Amino acid sequence: MWGRFLLLGLIVSTASCSSVDYKDPLENALSSKNPLITRVMDNLKAHELQVRYTQIDRRNDSIVFTDFDFQVDAANYFYPASTAKFPAAVAALEKLNELDSLFINTLFYVEGDSVETTFAKAISEIFAVSDNAANNRLVEFLGQDDLNQRMRNRGVEPIRIAHRLSAPNGDDVTTKPLVIYLNDSTTVLSKPIINTTAKPLKLRKTKKGKGYYEDDLLQQAPFDFSLKNYFPIQSQNALLKRVIFPEAFPREQRFDLSNEQRSFLLETMHTLPAKLGYDPEEYYDSYVKFFMFGDNYDPMPEHIKIYNKVGYAYGTLTDCAYIQDTKNNIDFIINATILVNSNGIFNDDDYDYDEVGIPFLAQLGRELYEHELKRKR
Repeated sequence: MWGRFLLLGLIVSTASCSSVDYKDPLENALSSKNPLITRVMDNLKAHELQVRYTQIDRRNDSIVFTDFDFQVDAANYFYPASTAKFPAAVAALEKLNELDSLFINTLFYVEGDSVETTFAKAISEIFAVSDNAANNRLVEFLGQDDLNQRMRNRGVEPIRIAHRLSAPNGDDVTTKPLVIYLNDSTTVLSKPIINTTAKPLKLRKTKKGKGYYEDDLLQQAPFDFSLKNYFPIQSQNALLKRVIFPEAFPREQRFDLSNEQRSFLLETMHTLPAKLGYDPEEYYDSYVKFFMFGDNYDPMPEHIKIYNKVGYAYGTLTDCAYIQDTKNNIDFIINATILVNSNGIFNDDDYDYDEVGIPFLAQLGRELYEHELKRKR
């Protein structure tokens, strides 16, 4: 089914791969005979795959988005993992822009934590190596309620960021104070923020698998995700479009970022780990770039930039990416999530990331890239 609407020069269309008569580019890619694709497509129920591919065209002064969806449904829950760090980074920059006393390079630490950092460093660590602690520091700065509301204010919804990542008491509704350096010798203490207690999500597939480990004991019951973070494909796609192409949206749907903040954000989103000083052996170019290059440890070509945020936890892989090829003058967006937990047990660290999930996402990216190279504009 096709739907179209025109809003201030932005044309957005949606397509569903459920159509039998019309094969769209995403359907063609997912119909590939490549074994990296077929082994997932032949077992769709187990993998809970959702994909949105967005074509980008330019018509005079307008940006035209055409969305193609496969099984995208906000009512079918998947665990967003570290993709939840993307809205935290954007919301933190917007909040900084509203404060006269804090800046992107302001030094701070969380009370009780010995690590001093800056907002710029935390955001860089989030995108370069998906650092959990860096994300959690931004959550302490924002509070969950403010983070969520900032997204909804700009039309990025549904969303529910309820907890920190890989942290003791990660779902604590009260944030920890920040100790903020006003100069080399003077500090101030921010006030704790009390947030709303999360309620169980009323969605399909919040209970997954047949068992899970808790305190090293196997529990013979599905794992319940109903109190976890919620950031579906539609919302990830909406946030990415607003960050990459703010001019395509009405002013009230644009994030309030300065030109310097947005330039910093974009640079950070595509910068590879080695350029930030990380060991290239451990943090290779595609360490957090699943599409096209995720299954390859070789250096990525310089003319291809991927502005993205990945997530991987509980057997779920997700990537939210804007891909730009400056040599061939093409660009497009892919959002995808896939569950790769063949034994149905959660918290056992036995997932099929490298065997199934990342190779699938990499090949999907390559299939769509090849289509973009041939596509008439």
